[in-house]
Amino acid sequence: MIRASFHHDSNDKIDSFLIKGHADSGPYGQDLVCAAVSAVTIGTINNMEKLTEAKPQVVIDEVNGGHLGCQFGKAVSHDTELLLENLFWTLKDVEGSYPKNIEVQVQKNKIDFD
Repeated sequence: MIRASFHHDSNDKIDSFLIKGHADSGPYGQDLVCAAVSAVTIGTINNMEKLTEAKPQVVIDEVNGGHLGCQFGKAVSHDTELLLENLFWTLKDVEGSYPKNIEVQVQKNKIDFD
């Protein structure tokens, strides 16, 4: 199962997220849940860098997959926040359709990227 955790700062803005695990909803290369999560998450990170002045710290396991995180060293802008909220709600929509393959949660404690 994919577990997507989001953390909010003291202003209730998303300041980090971590996505771990594998959906296992189909054979390797044909897993639609994995493809959807990967596309929207990587697209969000790429678009933050293109459309805003955000400089997120990104952690990724390019060898094994199933591990992608993003955090910010300072408060996020309004535009960055919109992109992050869009990611959260898009993943919640995927969770609604595939609850056995993805879980999306808001985490109270800071996210540990190890």
